[in-house]
Amino acid sequence: MTEGKYLRWKDEQGNDFRPVSLTGTALLNDRTLNKSTAFTYEEREAFELDGLLPPRVQTFEDQLNRVYAGFTHLDIDIEKYQYLRALQDRNETLFYALLSRHVDEMMPIIYTPTVGKACQQFSHRYQKARGLYITEDNVNQIPELSRHFQGKDIRIIVVTDSQGILGIGDQGVGGMGIPIGKLSLYTLGAGIHPAHCLPIALDVGTDNADLLNDPMYLGVPRRRMQGEEYHQFIERFVTQVRRCFPQAVLQWEDFSKSNAFDNLTKYQQVLPSFNDDIQGTGAVTLAGILAAMRTKDASLKDQLIAIYGAGAGGVGIADQVYAGLLKEGCDQASAKARIFVLDSQGVIFDDRDNLDAYKQRFAQPASLRDEWGSGLKVSLDELLDKQRITILIGASGVGGAFKASHVSAMMKHTSRPVIMPLSNPTANCEALPQDLYDWSDGQAIVATGSPFGAVIYQDTQYRIGQGNNVFIFPGVGLAAIVAKLPTIGLDIFTTSAYALAECVSEEDIAKGCVFPPVNELRQVSLHVARKILEDVCVKHPDCNICAVNIEEHLEEHMWEPVYLPYRRV
Repeated sequence: MTEGKYLRWKDEQGNDFRPVSLTGTALLNDRTLNKSTAFTYEEREAFELDGLLPPRVQTFEDQLNRVYAGFTHLDIDIEKYQYLRALQDRNETLFYALLSRHVDEMMPIIYTPTVGKACQQFSHRYQKARGLYITEDNVNQIPELSRHFQGKDIRIIVVTDSQGILGIGDQGVGGMGIPIGKLSLYTLGAGIHPAHCLPIALDVGTDNADLLNDPMYLGVPRRRMQGEEYHQFIERFVTQVRRCFPQAVLQWEDFSKSNAFDNLTKYQQVLPSFNDDIQGTGAVTLAGILAAMRTKDASLKDQLIAIYGAGAGGVGIADQVYAGLLKEGCDQASAKARIFVLDSQGVIFDDRDNLDAYKQRFAQPASLRDEWGSGLKVSLDELLDKQRITILIGASGVGGAFKASHVSAMMKHTSRPVIMPLSNPTANCEALPQDLYDWSDGQAIVATGSPFGAVIYQDTQYRIGQGNNVFIFPGVGLAAIVAKLPTIGLDIFTTSAYALAECVSEEDIAKGCVFPPVNELRQVSLHVARKILEDVCVKHPDCNICAVNIEEHLEEHMWEPVYLPYRRV
């Protein structure tokens, strides 16, 4: 008998099985082991389940049909979310098998946009414990708390302090919905076994007055930690994570923009970690731009890019576009000169007082503004008038910020403007896809951050590509686990962007769509991970994966949601 990957063993004849020691209700209450009505008669006898289940044994297909029927009978998205989370809490194998069959239909429910509402209503809809809630009172007790998990087997941690949840801001302890949702996508996309995933909410208080005044609120009822108190808390947390979960990759998620950059800068060399809002958003956007260049039959280095929004996502996009320009042959000065970043005060110039450190590297010289004869604040309208912007990216969270006049201004310089209103949830999208097609006479190349249905323009239907970070982070996480990467740098995300762009089919390109359909997530994640590992092998020829077929090696690490025969130990 030999042990295999991810809780799978093989007997002397090479048959897969899983050794299990739990019996009775303990087995039925274990969400990673429970088969519910699909336990065979032999398993029911061996694991003392007789009388604890209805007598008839169902097949896996029977179960899938039953739970899907229950899902389709619900009309309200938040109730569908609750239904799927309840299924996940009692039977994760069935949950992921169901998701994998209905990705298009269910991803908007388990993640954006519905997860935003789930975070807002967290305290009022709380069902069952999952993950760790770390506060100032227990941050030094993580070693004791971690005994509830197999520390050596935790491979992916997603952590949030809930201050910058999607486009809806501070949600306090309710932000836990984001790590839970992101880890579901790691399993769905990259096959990382749910037992190796750990969601963590850092409850450092909330400045959301509605939550503080809500008697049902489940978090610590205090104002948010700030300054040195906050930074010391994060340092203690990182120290404990390194000690208790030494094999884990840490993903920072939905922190405020200043804390997001501070934490990433300080700790990305301390443990394998990344910030998806910064680096994942940047990579998926660069991928969409690269695919758009195929659509336009144009070169990235010939474009001028405006990024409307200078938070974590906006600056992350600027970072990756800059990296792409360098890769395409631009020097540093010309690459920077092609990127214009705007915040609430307009285009960022280098003479602005009290300019945030993370914005400084993309500040344009004030002399350029003087050449334009502009005032101190240069709006998007004025920028489009002064510069031949060909790519417009929205990362502002301001719904309806892009207007018909902006599209008209871009079309003076390019027949096919690339416009990506990426803010989510849907209400925060800078423009609706249908409007962008109408305003551009069907010539705009459009992608969004939230899911939208197809657009019909002049009797032709166009699929709207979704620039969803889920195309990036599962593959990055899988590669980091397999290669045991000590750090996850900018180059990893540039590689993943180019890999994702390769996944856009010629059929999609012909229709102006710049992202693959989300139901191809598993194949995309595998391709992204493979490209990252190929680069790792080139840079580190002595790495432990060079001697094997990379794709087969990755697939060995990817769990499939199927029931294995159980044998009692």
